[in-house]
Amino acid sequence: MTAQDSQGLTPQMLLAGYAQGIFPMATSRGESRLHWFEPQWRGVIPLQNFHMSRSLARRMRRGNITFRMNDDFAGVVQHCADRDETWINAPLFDLYRALFALGHAHSLEVWEGDALAGGLFGISLGGAFFGESMFSRRTDGSKMALVCLVDRLKQAGFTLCDTQYLTPHLASLGGVEISRAAYRKQLAAALRVQADFTALPVAPAQLVVQRMTQTS
Repeated sequence: MTAQDSQGLTPQMLLAGYAQGIFPMATSRGESRLHWFEPQWRGVIPLQNFHMSRSLARRMRRGNITFRMNDDFAGVVQHCADRDETWINAPLFDLYRALFALGHAHSLEVWEGDALAGGLFGISLGGAFFGESMFSRRTDGSKMALVCLVDRLKQAGFTLCDTQYLTPHLASLGGVEISRAAYRKQLAAALRVQADFTALPVAPAQLVVQRMTQTS
């Protein structure tokens, strides 16, 4: 772990860091510095091995669920940071918004009727997607967002879904840990792929479930 003053840190420097396998975090909301991390064991979601439970599939089929992409990026990041302890400080928030303006940062939102149920955001580079954070405001909100993400990455030709660290929540959905060396190999291959996160329209929830249940 190395620390860097966030002043002078540009979106291009951030992308260069991701391309090297490192990512920035703050230790608290009020901190002005950012720390670069490269875990010995990296969390990833193998896109062909994503596990969606039958109960989640039923909820998505029967509920009034719709997905939106990049509709409220800043709002999604704010929801992800709106917790007692967060690694998203103000400078990092600004950098994410700058990456969004450049077309490298994206959000996926889950709506249940007129209510925001959950969402996630991350960074795309080549055929790699670096998941940053997700949130739930209703039951299974973040799980549904992750289902939508994996479906989108598969349809758009991405080969790597990086979750940084593996949590029990991600492990229950098929996430695994791989070594730093294995991650670097997968990252190098993904960066050679040309993929476009926004090339396809957002699919209806029932179509997403249909595709995901056929391949999971």
